[in-house]
Amino acid sequence: MSEDILKKIVDRRRADIERLGLTFGFDIPEKRTVGRCEFLGRPGPILEVKRASPSKGDIAPDLVPADLACTYAAAGAQAISVLTETNFFKGTLADLITVAKAVDNGDTTADKLGTKKCAVLRKDFLLFEDEIDIAYRCGADAVLLIARILDDEQLIKMAKRAQSFEMQAFVEVREPDDLRKLNLVLETLDKEAAGDAAKSAERTIVAGVNSRDLATFHIDPMVPAAIRNKLPAKAVFESGVHTPADAAFARSLGFKGILVGEAVAKNPPLAAKLVEAFAAAEDNRRGDFWKTFAERRDGKRAAYGAQIPMVKICGITREEDGFAAAEMGADMLGFVFSNTKRLTNETFVRNFTQLLRNEYEAEGRACPLFVGVITETTTEEGKTAIKLAAEGVLDAVQFHGFAAPAFDAIPADAAETSAAQSPSLPCYNALRIGSAEDFENFAAIRKHGEPRVLLDAKVEGIPGGSGQRIPEELLREKAGETPFWLAGGITPENIGDICAKFSPELIDVSSGVEDAPGIKNAEKMMQLFEAINSL
Repeated sequence: MSEDILKKIVDRRRADIERLGLTFGFDIPEKRTVGRCEFLGRPGPILEVKRASPSKGDIAPDLVPADLACTYAAAGAQAISVLTETNFFKGTLADLITVAKAVDNGDTTADKLGTKKCAVLRKDFLLFEDEIDIAYRCGADAVLLIARILDDEQLIKMAKRAQSFEMQAFVEVREPDDLRKLNLVLETLDKEAAGDAAKSAERTIVAGVNSRDLATFHIDPMVPAAIRNKLPAKAVFESGVHTPADAAFARSLGFKGILVGEAVAKNPPLAAKLVEAFAAAEDNRRGDFWKTFAERRDGKRAAYGAQIPMVKICGITREEDGFAAAEMGADMLGFVFSNTKRLTNETFVRNFTQLLRNEYEAEGRACPLFVGVITETTTEEGKTAIKLAAEGVLDAVQFHGFAAPAFDAIPADAAETSAAQSPSLPCYNALRIGSAEDFENFAAIRKHGEPRVLLDAKVEGIPGGSGQRIPEELLREKAGETPFWLAGGITPENIGDICAKFSPELIDVSSGVEDAPGIKNAEKMMQLFEAINSL
């Protein structure tokens, strides 16, 4: 979608409010009659009552809100999100009222509200303070406030209005200016709380990061990863969660909640599996790796522009080559733990990574990420790379030419530490592409919760560093809008053309800057970075 869908939604909504008022023609209770539940009072999934969307059209047009809400509550959802936008999502305020009643414990007395089985969020494109009053009367415990469509003053007013009803304001951010607005709200509420814990921003504000760009509806899980460390403790990963593996990935980044719509609305039995997967996961080094990568990516884009790719120089076997690549701007350095001419060893990697980290830390600079490349998990070389990653010597393992096995399938002796068998092992997949059929694995890996996949040329008998390129017609047809990483035959001479045609997020270069396997040429590396920086 090239048009700004968010603007279209907001414009239609304003027109409807002019015509129908803030209740959109529905009969709203004069006062609240259902109980309360703190929104994200505990970590957990927020599951959505969602009939349709602008990008997918009808999702579950015949859903019964009360029944679906009870299914979600029984599955252990922390909260239920109810879309009340009519034109594009086919929701209504009546849905909100129905869901709030369906999960109410029914112990409300004449002078006191009772409790709910789980919290209820009104999800809409709210623009006015009085819409929060309406949400409260309809039974909501929280309201979505999209920073992108509200100016500073209005966002603060609406957050304060939610606070006055003891509701949580779920502030959605994505862009740098959204973060500025969120921080302004947090500072304002904390200043006015004057030590009152019940009114502090920690209690009344929950931050959400939408992996979906509401202007284009494209999804990128690296967006939440990039800004997780800039958010308050209570933060939610929104959109793009379709499988239990996706839920575990979001949790690994440190998010306390996930908001899931389409996947559970279409398939309610999935709800329990997502709840279970999210509860079983935790913040870990896998999440740390992806957050560091995403932060570095955003920093590079801010400095040089979105067209500049990240760069991995692979096949480092000499200290001088690694130092030179880092100084020229490499974002990752790759070390091959496979029986090829670029094979490295544990002693070199331990010593070199420590030297470079010490130097960069002393200078206050961000060190490149270190990646061990393996082609098997059962060889001594593969076991060594897994061990080094488990210990933190390497930042990640690249499973090259084969899909990373389920972690419980890695042999017990794969490393000297049990961490190597854990989902916390930071890793990603590199697929060898030679035909359209090879892209089937690309889709399968993405469904397994992997946010990025490296694509390399398939050359029989050569696991990597072949100097060959993936056929352009395959990339053009199959890569699509999903951000991907690219390896194979990349040189200083063709990098400009490759970036212009395919816009890879990261390029992985080995033979294209070498004099011989594992022996880098400083002049070629300099030419590569000069060509990239001139894009």
